[in-house]
Amino acid sequence: MSNTETNQEIAASKAGMDPTTARRYLGLGQLPSEMKQDRRWRTREDPFDEVWSAVQQQIQESPGLEAKTLFEWLQREYPGRFSDGQIRTLQRRIKQWRVTEGPAQEVYFGQIHVPGRLCASDFTHMTGLEITLDRQTFAHLVYHFVLTYSNWETGTICYSESLESLSEGWQNAVWELGAVTVEHRTDSLTSAVNNMSHPEEFNRRYDGLMKYYGVKPRHTNPASPNENGDVEQSHHRFKRAVEQALLLRGSRDFGGLAAYGQFLKELIGRRNAGRRARLAEELAVMRELPARRMETAKRERVTVDSGSLIHVERNVYSVNSRLIGERVEARLYLDHVEVWHGQRKVEDLPRLRGRSKHRVDYRHIIVWLMRKPGAFENYRYQEDLFPTSRFRMAYDALRETAPGRSSKEYLEILKLAAEQGEVQVDEALRVLLDGKTEEAITAAAIGALLATLDTIAPVTMVDLADFDQLCTEMEVRP
Repeated sequence: MSNTETNQEIAASKAGMDPTTARRYLGLGQLPSEMKQDRRWRTREDPFDEVWSAVQQQIQESPGLEAKTLFEWLQREYPGRFSDGQIRTLQRRIKQWRVTEGPAQEVYFGQIHVPGRLCASDFTHMTGLEITLDRQTFAHLVYHFVLTYSNWETGTICYSESLESLSEGWQNAVWELGAVTVEHRTDSLTSAVNNMSHPEEFNRRYDGLMKYYGVKPRHTNPASPNENGDVEQSHHRFKRAVEQALLLRGSRDFGGLAAYGQFLKELIGRRNAGRRARLAEELAVMRELPARRMETAKRERVTVDSGSLIHVERNVYSVNSRLIGERVEARLYLDHVEVWHGQRKVEDLPRLRGRSKHRVDYRHIIVWLMRKPGAFENYRYQEDLFPTSRFRMAYDALRETAPGRSSKEYLEILKLAAEQGEVQVDEALRVLLDGKTEEAITAAAIGALLATLDTIAPVTMVDLADFDQLCTEMEVRP
């Protein structure tokens, strides 16, 4: 055997190949990979051949249909013909069809971002994260602000996509930064952008806000959120980060709004930590802020009606009865409403969320209800006059035990709450409703209990987290 053959055998051995096979490849002058032919035939029959035209029609008419949905439709249309294990075959065939024959997909064009030029913002709904405050569902949004060059972000908790929320959130962001960009971009928010029939592009108040800070407003085309892609993508990453932080925390419940706000602030701070270098580039070229913030409130002049009520933004609020017949100014902020008479603030009320809501404070009208107790039974806003569930239970008990004077007696109890404290009266009601005393529920009985309130045993609060832990321990025991 020649040296060449010996080398071939050694080379074949090192490659894990039979020497005869190696000599054949050398003789053909081709590598194994070059001799391999693509297989263009199926090794088994396609189970969807006979129904493919129907499937194709469906996805042509509704391109958004998923393979799983179509598979479930086929199982309904052809009972017993397709087993669950065949879904992968359909998924592959639909994917191949979309690539070779399906509609063209939208193309996204990467943009060049210049430091300090553009900030973008939008609202993102947070309710799906199932966050609770004091174990009560907290329906809310976050106004989300992003610098498109550095991706620096911040947010403000809010309850609607109102101009007040936009103005408050945007100003919070730029004052946290200490500077403003050249431009600000939003979606076509109705709170900022007028509809196509309006001669002016932007809402007057929003346009005024941008001019005050020397910022040029921009907006995307209607129904084109992808044009505000920087903040849309940031929404997704931000909410995913919140979800992960909640999982690490082990609870979605917070003791109050302040605790939840601090949780978000710390999370955003951690996310911004790696953006400091690019943020510094932006801050170096961004514009200075004006001397002070612009007021974010929307102002409305309204008249206090005979029911001691004002109607603001399709919602109803009660005010002190002294103001009946007076013209007052309601100033609507993100989370509260101030009522001004002349140059004096006379009320500061929590802002109602949504429309056709009402908030009637019994303290505003109790004196007049005492004079007209018969009006209470059919009062339109009666439910607002039960500050806690115990007040409602007390009224229901009075209707059973003293139906003739239930309204008057209950109003006496409300008067005690207005004068001596709602929390104290609620505690006295707890004692009477617990049945540990045979004394009837009356204003006199509550008054007597209030005199000895320090001797009443406090309610023992049960921590449900401890109960959850106990259940978990019981599950893992053998």
